Amino acid sequence: MQRLRHLLRFEQRHEALAPPRRFFQRLAVLGVFVGAATGVALGIGVIGYHWLAGLPWIDALVEAALILGGMGPLHPLPNTAAKLFATAYALFSGLFFIAVIGVMLSPILHRIVHRFHVKEAEHGAETP
Repeated sequence: MQRLRHLLRFEQRHEALAPPRRFFQRLAVLGVFVGAATGVALGIGVIGYHWLAGLPWIDALVEAALILGGMGPLHPLPNTAAKLFATAYALFSGLFFIAVIGVMLSPILHRIVHRFHVKEAEHGAETP
């Protein structure tokens, strides 16, 4: 747990840039986290479409994957409960997509910005 916490801790302004190996390990850990969260989100959609819309498991999987991926629905929904679930799941999926992009881009953007700070410190142009 301590190693994981150390790996996910971003460098502070006064610290050196993390070695490439640590950076890629950080990306891998975040990728596993995002993959697990995506699996849970997909599972929620599959169960909802199966139970509320009466779709077979494979069709529920396709429907949930399409909504989660931002593609849109494939099957017509038979009742109000299924339509309300689809509405909530679509809104959730949009916010989930934004969160996943933020989680995966944060170490990359941090590294770019931190590299500029390291270069500034090397040239003696430190900012307050």
